[in-house]
Amino acid sequence: MKLFLKIFTVAIFSAISSTFIYDNYFLKSKIELNYQKNHSLIPANYKINTSTIPAESTDFTVAASKTINAVVHVKNTSSSSSSLPSFYRYFYDEEELPERIGTGSGVIVSPNGYIITNNHVIENSNEIEITTNDNKSYKATIIGTDPDTDIAVLKIDTDKKLPYIFFGNSDATRIGEWVLAVGNPFNLNSTVTAGIISAKSRDLNKRDGVNESYIQTDAAVNRGNSGGALVNTQGELIGINTAITSVSGGFVGYSFAVPSNVARKVFEDLIEYGDVQKGLLGVVGQALDAQLAARFKVDETEGFYITDLEKGLGADLAGLKSGDIIKSVDGITINKFADLSGYLASKRPGEKVIVLYKRDGKEKKVNVRLEKINRAIFFYMEVRELSTEQRKKFNTDYGLYISNMNNRRLYQNGIDSGYIILEVNGKKVNVLSDVKGYKVSDLESILFLNPNGEKEKIILQF
Repeated sequence: MKLFLKIFTVAIFSAISSTFIYDNYFLKSKIELNYQKNHSLIPANYKINTSTIPAESTDFTVAASKTINAVVHVKNTSSSSSSLPSFYRYFYDEEELPERIGTGSGVIVSPNGYIITNNHVIENSNEIEITTNDNKSYKATIIGTDPDTDIAVLKIDTDKKLPYIFFGNSDATRIGEWVLAVGNPFNLNSTVTAGIISAKSRDLNKRDGVNESYIQTDAAVNRGNSGGALVNTQGELIGINTAITSVSGGFVGYSFAVPSNVARKVFEDLIEYGDVQKGLLGVVGQALDAQLAARFKVDETEGFYITDLEKGLGADLAGLKSGDIIKSVDGITINKFADLSGYLASKRPGEKVIVLYKRDGKEKKVNVRLEKINRAIFFYMEVRELSTEQRKKFNTDYGLYISNMNNRRLYQNGIDSGYIILEVNGKKVNVLSDVKGYKVSDLESILFLNPNGEKEKIILQF
């Protein structure tokens, strides 16, 4: 019995000793060894040298130095009569009304002083003053404006060549690409901010009847940046900063720019023709989504679904039909209406585009010639310029023909399709550009000519 107790005691002591030695020497060494090994392990989601293409440089100093001297401060001095109550305007002469001063930015795009800015920056101006980055001031003249794209072209006269920014190709820009916004927010001259392209072909309001196709960025843009430059890392102009979406009125992470291809085309048209030449494809339809795909009983959820064509125009003559789905134009993918309208806004009448479309599940290509747009939307009415036959029929030398009436208020007052608009606010209208730029609040009266040859004047009060 005593021998058994001795053996048992020795066994217990040996077990305790062995455990103590293992915990304090062997296990510690193993943990330290594992720690050292784990420290040198590479995580499974880490990639090394998987591409031969270097990452885009985040050094913006070259782009900033190329562009900062070509962005100017725009000062717009205008009469405030449009914002004052009518009784105030009644008691005071026009020259006694207080002045309003607005500021924005502009981009010099030629060495001889042509400047692109936003139409809303110089709207209703009495005088426009340009201040360059070297603090020199110039009086500017308006060469032309296009309210539809919110682009305006100015000109300053100087004896020396001015620094200017080269146009880039906005169609070649990619989501995620670095960009710089250069402008004068809050009168802080020569301000440069950086961000990335967040989205393309952005339409801020699909129900306002205005075809918008903005580049969206997260570069900080505030009041005063309007009309300034959006440039890539090579210092090329890829957009004209135009708008932000904000509840407070300040930047909250979203800013929008007119693509440079659109701005360049408007700029060239205004200089060469005096107005913007717009090419018409001649299709009517809707951009597809899941709901419309189910409605039209098609499998595609992206693309432009043609519901009708304008007879005799390019798409009709090229053989496109109702039910075809436009997938791309000149290689530009069409996923939504802004993709289509944005690209066509950079084209002129007479140019040809390659349309890739789907019919019965098969893809086909066709060349389509763009025609000049012969209609406009004014106060929820589709209007067209008068033909020779219509001038003879209505016995008038001026006016615009109402081809589609969508204004309920005017319709309830007896105005319908087939009427002629003769005057707006007492001014004769004859071409589509005569009714551009009007805001609803600007309208005071419209003079119509009905199919019976009788004139009807509608007084508008808002």
